[in-house]
Amino acid sequence: MTAYDDLMAFQRETEALSQVAGRLGWDQETMMPRGAAPQRGEEMAAMEGILHARRVDPRVGDWLGEIDQAGLDDVGRANLRHIQRSFDRASKVPAQLASRIARVTSEAQGIWAEARAADDFAAFAPTLTEVIGLKREEGQALSAGGDVYDAMLADYEPGTTGAELEAMFGALRPELSELRAAVRAAEAPPKLEGTFDEGAQMKLTRQLAKTFGYDMSMGRVDKAVHPFSSGSGRDVRITTRTNPTDPFNCFYSTIHEVGHACYEQGIDKDYLLTPLGQGVSMGVHESQSRIYENQLGRSRAFTGWLFGQMKDAFGDFGVPDSETFYRIVNRVSDGFIRTEADELQYNLHVLMRFDLERALITHDLQVGDLEAAWNDRFEADFGYAVDRPSNGVLQDVHWSVGLIGYFPTYSLGNVYAGCLNEALQTAVPTLESDLTKGDTSRATGWLRSNVQTHGGLYEPREVIEKATGAAPSEGPLLAYLKGKFSDIYSL
Repeated sequence: MTAYDDLMAFQRETEALSQVAGRLGWDQETMMPRGAAPQRGEEMAAMEGILHARRVDPRVGDWLGEIDQAGLDDVGRANLRHIQRSFDRASKVPAQLASRIARVTSEAQGIWAEARAADDFAAFAPTLTEVIGLKREEGQALSAGGDVYDAMLADYEPGTTGAELEAMFGALRPELSELRAAVRAAEAPPKLEGTFDEGAQMKLTRQLAKTFGYDMSMGRVDKAVHPFSSGSGRDVRITTRTNPTDPFNCFYSTIHEVGHACYEQGIDKDYLLTPLGQGVSMGVHESQSRIYENQLGRSRAFTGWLFGQMKDAFGDFGVPDSETFYRIVNRVSDGFIRTEADELQYNLHVLMRFDLERALITHDLQVGDLEAAWNDRFEADFGYAVDRPSNGVLQDVHWSVGLIGYFPTYSLGNVYAGCLNEALQTAVPTLESDLTKGDTSRATGWLRSNVQTHGGLYEPREVIEKATGAAPSEGPLLAYLKGKFSDIYSL
C-alpha cells in the first residue's frame, strides 16, 4: 500500500467515528432523557478526545509528507487539501482544550434550553461566558496572531473573512431595510387563521420531504425544539417542529432541512466516509436549504400545488384561492424569531447576530451586556421592542454549543442561493410548469448535478462559480427579493 492508501484508510475510520459522534448529538436533540445530559457530556468529550487524537496523530503528518501530489488526480489532491487543513487546525488546538470545549458545550445546551424555557438570560450568562472564553482561546490558538474571528469563521466557510462579509452585508442591509419599509407601508395580505392538526401536519411534511427528493430509506423525520439536519452519506436525518396555529412553520422548516439533507444524500457515493463526502461549507449548505425553501418552495407555482395538498389534508381552511394562499405564504410579518422570519427580513436577523458575535470575540461586548445590546439592535433594525428573552437573545442554540462564526453563513447561503436561482431559471425552462404540478425533479436534479454531487471536491466559492459561471455577489438575491415583494405588495 502507498502512503496515500494508508492515509485514506485511517481517514475513513476517523470519518466513521465522527459520524458516530454526530449521532450522539442527534439523539441528544430528539430522544435522549433529560437526566442523561451530564453523562452525555462525558461521552461527547470522550469522543472528541479520540477524534482529536486521530486528527493530530503523527502518522498523518508523516503520510502527508510522503505523498507526491503530482501522482494524484483531482479527487486525491482535494482529499489531501482537506486532511492537511484539518491536521493543521487540530495540531494548533491542545487536546485538553478540545475535550473541555466538547464537555462544556454539551452541558451548556441543556442549560440554555432550561434558561430559554424560563425566559431567564441571567441563568445562562455564566455558562455562555465560559463558552465564549473557551472559543476565544481556541480562536487565538488557530489564528497564530492573526484575526481570531476569521480563524473561527474558517471552520464553517473556508476562504472567507469577516471583512469580506462585512462589505457584502453592508451592501445588503440598506437595500433590505428600504424594501422592508416600503412593504410595511403597503397593504398586507391576510393572515392564516385556524388550527391545524399536528398529526396531519407531520403526515404532509413527510410527503413534502419526499416531494423534494429526500430518500426516506436513508433518512427519517423527527421532532425537535430547533429543526436541524444531521449525518451524511447513507444516514441523513432531519427534524422539524409543529405549531397548531402555524403549519407553515412545520412545512417550511422541513423543506429547509430537506435541502440540507438532499445535499448530503446527493454527494457522489465514491466519496463516502472521506473528506469529500460531506458539504464543502455551511454557506454552500445553506444555499441548498434556502433555495429549496424559498425560491422553489415559496414560489407562486409551487404554492399553487401546496394549496391543493393542504385542502386535501385539512379540508376548507379559510383561504379562497391559490393566489391568496401564495400571498399569505409570503406575507411580511412582524416577529422575533429568525427561523420563522420571512425571506425579506431573515437576513436582518442574521446580520445582527454577525455583528454581535464578532463584538463578543473581540471583547468589544461582554456577555453581561449582550441582552441589552441585542434588544437595542433589534429595536433599531425592526422598529419594535423584544418582549422576552426566549424571543430575543435566548432563541438560538448556536452560541450555547460554541458555533461562533456560523451565523454569517446563513446570509452568505442566501446570497449563493440567489446566484443559483438566477442560473436555474435559464437552465430549467420548464421550472414553473413543473412546480405547478409539485414536480421538483428537474430543479433538484440540476442542483444535484451542479452543486451537491461535488461534495468537498472544490472550494466553496468555486462551487458557486462553476454552477453559475460568475463570482458570487449579492446582486441576484436583491433583484429576486425586490421583484417578488414588489409584485406581491404592488409597490
